[in-house]
Amino acid sequence: MLSIALPKGRIAEETLAIFSKIFGSDFKFEDRKLILEKDGFRFLLVRNQDVPTYVYHGSCDLGVVGFDVLEEKGLDLAELLDLGLGKCKVVVGMRVGEKVDYSKYKISVATKMENITKNFFAEKAMAVEVIKLYSSIELAPLVGLADAIVDIMETGATMKQNGLTDVETIMHSSARLIANKNSFVTRKKEILKLTELIEHEVKRA
Repeated sequence: MLSIALPKGRIAEETLAIFSKIFGSDFKFEDRKLILEKDGFRFLLVRNQDVPTYVYHGSCDLGVVGFDVLEEKGLDLAELLDLGLGKCKVVVGMRVGEKVDYSKYKISVATKMENITKNFFAEKAMAVEVIKLYSSIELAPLVGLADAIVDIMETGATMKQNGLTDVETIMHSSARLIANKNSFVTRKKEILKLTELIEHEVKRA
């Protein structure tokens, strides 16, 4: 039985819909249950940021997670396929009319993506003070907590409604199929076959 970690929400539903199309049966979590066992698969419903951890430590053979989370975690995992789900980008956001002044020595940035933020500004040879926030990140520049934010952006509506705009794109992200490296070695044939089936279905969509 292959075990697969899925992030709670829309990506889990869309991934299960792909499995339903491939195997011709209904893959759906029962109300409030966090484990689904069906047709030789065991799905775990976990927090988005925890998917790489479950896969890395071998609690799951495979996982589906955003590329941004993979980059932030920096764990040694096998990336098998871009599913093209949950497309978004990671951006630097500032108050409308402002831009990053790279002539300055330092910038303060509110974000939950500490590693991505540090790496981005290190490449620009700029010191960064990261202020770790987990929600309502858009507030930080408005109340003087930070010069800028680094956050996920899908449509930009939330930023716009709060008087912010994206001034730099750090990366584009979408959901990736990942594997534990030991599982990939010991169950390679099985995993590659499944990856092939998923890829075929994704291309048809």
